[in-house]
Amino acid sequence: MFNCFIWMFVLLCSSIADENSIRDADIFPSSPKIERGSTLKLFCVLGKRYTLHRNASHIIWKLNHELIAQENYDIVNETVSSITIHNFTYSKAHVKCFTKYLGKEQLLVHTEVKSGFPPDTPGNISCIYYVETELTCTWTSGRETNLDTNYTLYRKMMTEERVTLPNTMGSCQSKTESCSFYYPDTPYSSSFCFQVKAENILGEALSDCVPIPMEEIEKFEPPEILSVKKITGIKQLLTVTWKMPEKIIPSQDLICRVQYRNLYSNSSEFVTVPLNSAEKTGSCNLTGLWDSTEYSVAIQCISVMSVFWSEWSRGKTASTEEKAPSEKVDLWRVIESSHSAGNRSVHLMWKPLNSFPPSGRILGYKIQYFPENNAEHKMTNISTDKKIILLLNEEAYIISITAYNSGGNSPEAILRIPSTDEKTSQVIETARTFTTNEEVVVEWIASEPEVTDYVVEWYEELETDPFGRSWQYVSNSTYWKTNKKNFKPFICYNISVYPLYGNKVAAPYSIQTYVQEKQPSEGPVADTGIPGKNEVTIKWKEISKGKRNGFISNYTIFYKPEDGKELNETVNSDVLQYRLKSLQANTQYTVYIMASNGAGGTSGEPKTFKTLKFDKDDFLFIALPIGLSMLFLLGLWITCILKKHTFKKVCWPDIPNPAESIAVEWPLDASMNNSFLKGVTTEAKAIDSEDVSVLEHCFPEESQESSLLMNCENHVSECTDINTKGMINGDKKLLYNEENEVDKHFSPPMPYIITDQDTRSQMHSALIPAKEIQPVEMLEDDLCESQQTSIKNEENDNEDFLKLEHFSEKALFNPYLKNSVKTREFLTSENLPEHSKNEPKPQSTVLPPLQQNVTGQSYITLDMFGLATAH
Repeated sequence: MFNCFIWMFVLLCSSIADENSIRDADIFPSSPKIERGSTLKLFCVLGKRYTLHRNASHIIWKLNHELIAQENYDIVNETVSSITIHNFTYSKAHVKCFTKYLGKEQLLVHTEVKSGFPPDTPGNISCIYYVETELTCTWTSGRETNLDTNYTLYRKMMTEERVTLPNTMGSCQSKTESCSFYYPDTPYSSSFCFQVKAENILGEALSDCVPIPMEEIEKFEPPEILSVKKITGIKQLLTVTWKMPEKIIPSQDLICRVQYRNLYSNSSEFVTVPLNSAEKTGSCNLTGLWDSTEYSVAIQCISVMSVFWSEWSRGKTASTEEKAPSEKVDLWRVIESSHSAGNRSVHLMWKPLNSFPPSGRILGYKIQYFPENNAEHKMTNISTDKKIILLLNEEAYIISITAYNSGGNSPEAILRIPSTDEKTSQVIETARTFTTNEEVVVEWIASEPEVTDYVVEWYEELETDPFGRSWQYVSNSTYWKTNKKNFKPFICYNISVYPLYGNKVAAPYSIQTYVQEKQPSEGPVADTGIPGKNEVTIKWKEISKGKRNGFISNYTIFYKPEDGKELNETVNSDVLQYRLKSLQANTQYTVYIMASNGAGGTSGEPKTFKTLKFDKDDFLFIALPIGLSMLFLLGLWITCILKKHTFKKVCWPDIPNPAESIAVEWPLDASMNNSFLKGVTTEAKAIDSEDVSVLEHCFPEESQESSLLMNCENHVSECTDINTKGMINGDKKLLYNEENEVDKHFSPPMPYIITDQDTRSQMHSALIPAKEIQPVEMLEDDLCESQQTSIKNEENDNEDFLKLEHFSEKALFNPYLKNSVKTREFLTSENLPEHSKNEPKPQSTVLPPLQQNVTGQSYITLDMFGLATAH
C-alpha cells in the first residue's frame, strides 16, 4: 500500500515537472528532516530540457562530495531516479543530483538533509515569583534533538487533593528552556501546578503537572540601605539602617542578612536580623570593628516561607571612630652642601608606618626643630605633605615629626642633623649587593656590634631630586632585601647603608648595582688625533651613564690595516686612551672601540686614519746634518767676510795682470814720445848689460809668508821716502814723481816668466837700467837695505842690466798671470849660468817695446811697483 502511494507521488511529480516546471530538474522531498539512524530516500526528476538527449540512466548521486554507490540507485522511469541511504547518521549533509553525459558531470539540483531525535519529556520544573511583576519557570529538556523544538508552559489549577483540573489558567511558548508570565497575568495562588510540552517534526513529549506554591517561590526586590554611621564617643561600632521593598507577600515574616567587610580585607562577615511583616525598616549595630577603619555594608532579605533570597543591596561605606595614631612616622633626611651664607638645605621626608589596623585618616604633620644647644629656640611647621625643606645654619639640630588626626597625635619621630664641621666615624667595613630571581639583597659587616639599627637608602644614579630617594629602616640585622619590582632594569642605583646611634646618623657605606643588565645602547667614539709613523694614540670618552645599561668591564680597540687582518687590544674600564704600536708606515687603518659589560658589548662608529711616511725622528736625522752643515757654512761665510782681506792675501794674493798694465800701452812710438820714457831710453843706451844685477833672495819661508805680507805694507812709506831722496840727489836718477803719484805705490819688482811646461818661476831681482826705474818697496829691513844699496850703486857704479838672452828662447810670457805666492820661485845670482857671473858687464841697452802674447818676451809692469792701473 505504501509503495503504491510512493509510485503515485512520483508520477505526479513527473507530470508536474514535465508540464509546469521551468527548472531543469527537481529533487523530492526537499530539505528533509529524519530521525538519526533511519533510512533516507530521495527522487531526482529531469526536466524537458534534458529528456531529448539523456534520461534517468545518466543520473548520478553524491553525498556531500562523495559518490554514492550504484547499487543504491533506482531508476523509476526515463525521467526519475531515486537513491536510498540506510542508517543515515549525519547531523547535516548535502545530497546532490548530477547528470553524466559524454564523460562530463553537470549538477542538476541538491538539497540539505538533517537528522535528529524526537524530544524527551521535560523535567526539573521550577519557578520564581516576583510579586506583582513576573512569574518565570525553567526546566530541563533532556537530550539535544538537533532539530527545531518548541516548548509550551501550562499553568493549571489543582484541588486540595492535588487533582489537576482540565482548565488551563494560562500558557506561554518558548524555543528555550524557560518561559515567563508577566503582570497582570501573575495572580497569586498557592494551588497552581505547572506542565511543559516539547514537540518537533519527529514527535512530542508532555511532562507531569508539578504543584508549586507561590509563597515558596517568592523573591522580592533588595532592601535599600538608608545609612551606615558611627556613634560619637563609641569606638569600633557602626549603625546600619535600611528600608524594605513595598512589593512583598503580606503576612510573611522576613529575615535580613547584613554583610560587612573592611577595605583592607577580602573576607566578609554577616549579621542576621529577623523582621515581621509589619516592619517596613530594619536596623542593626556592627560591633567589634577596627578603629579608624572604613567598612563596606550590603543587605539582602528573604521571606521565611520562600527559598529565594533577594539580591544584595547597593553597598555603602563608612568609617569607625578614629583614635590617635599609635606608631611614629618613618623619617629620613638628605642634607645638601652649605650655601655661601653658611646655610644649608635639609630635605626631610617621611611616610606613615603600615600599622594594621591603621589608626585612621591622617590630617597633617607637625614638624618641630631647634638647635641642639638651644632647645628654647624651637620652631614649628605644619604640613599636609610628606616632605619639607628646612634651611638650617651650620649648627647641629634636633628635628621631630608627629602625625595627627581627629583622635590625637602620634609618637614623635626624632632625627639629629649634625653640624657642618662634625666628623662621623666609619662603622661599616664592607658591603655587597646581589640579586636573586625575585629579590635584591644587600649585606654588610659592621665594626661595632653595639650598632643595631640601620637605614638602607637607594636611588637612581641620575636622580637629582633628593625627594626621589627611597629608604627603609633595618633593626637587629645586617641583611636587607626587597622585591626587584622596586628597581628598574638597566638603571644604575646607588645604595647606601647608614648606621644609627639613637637619633644620630654615622657615616654611610655606598655601593652601586644593576638589578638587570643589557649591552650598552651605544659604543664609544674613537678619536685618533695626529698619527705617527708606526703608532697612534686612540682616545675616547666614557659612555653616558644613561646608556651604559650595566657596569663597563673593559674596552676593546679593534684596528685593521687596509687589505689586512683585523687586530684588537683590550684595556680596563678606567683606561680612556691607548697607544697602538708597531703599525705600518704610510698605511690607512680603520679603528673602532667596543664597550663591554656583563650582558655583552656594543661597538662605536669606525674611524679611519693614515700613518705618516716619516716621523719627527726621521726629520731630525735628516734635518740635523743639514742644519749643522748650514751652520758650518754660515760660520765659514761669516769668518770669510770678517777675514776676507787676510784670506785673500794668503789664498789669493794680488797678482799683476799684464793686460791691465800700463806697459802694454807702450809701443815704440808712444814710448819715444813720452818724456819719461825718452830719458829712460837714452840713458839705457849707455848702460852696459853687465850693470844688471840680481837681488839676493830675501823672501821668508812659507810659514812666515802671511806675516811678512802684512809687514810689507808698513815699510812701503819709509822705503819710498828713502828711494825718492836717492833719486833726487843722484845725477842719473831715473825716477820722477810726476804729479806726486808714483812714489806711493811702488812694490818690489818681480818679473814673471812662464815656461813652456806651464811652470811658473819668479825671479826676485833688481832691474837697474842706467838712470831708469828704481824699486821703491822691499820686504822688511832687507828690502830697504837692498834699495839703499841699489841707490848707492847707481851713484858710484854703472847700473846693472838684466840679461834676458838666456830666457828668450825658453820662456813664454802671458800678460794674465794667475800664480800664487806659494808657487813662486825666486831667482838669485846663484841660479844664473856661470858664464853670466863671469862675463864683463856690458853697456846698458834699451829694452825693445813690449809686445802682447809674444813668445820668449820678458816684461816688467808698473803694477810691480805698486802703480795704479788706471791713469
